[in-house]
Amino acid sequence: MNTPILRVLVVDDSEVIRRGICKVLHLEPDIEVVCEAVDGVDGVRKAKEHKPDFVLMDVTMPGMNGLEAARLINQESPSVRIVMVSQHNFQAYRREALASGASGYVVKADAFQDLIPELRRIQSDTSARRLRDSE
Repeated sequence: MNTPILRVLVVDDSEVIRRGICKVLHLEPDIEVVCEAVDGVDGVRKAKEHKPDFVLMDVTMPGMNGLEAARLINQESPSVRIVMVSQHNFQAYRREALASGASGYVVKADAFQDLIPELRRIQSDTSARRLRDSE
């Protein structure tokens, strides 16, 4: 049986960070980076256009930040799971991210070790919820 491919959009204003996240994701055979975006406005547009399963998004970006972009993506596409990938390791940012509709939060300094497990946790939780809802 084929494993479903998780389609991911990576949103960060830093090209270096985007490339690093993409390298981590490319190590997984069932994850496909469908596109990248440079800020919140671009992320909202590309989420609508590409309909990813996950959006990995920075919190602090110029123009529209990740929190506002997450709210808009959730309004437009509530089935998309958003994971904030932030330099900020503060509970206040984590709470704000979850309140904006994010399903998870990973600190950039720990992304190499924490990002894939966080995606898997959210994927598993989402699958379990769908199974319960179908019963």
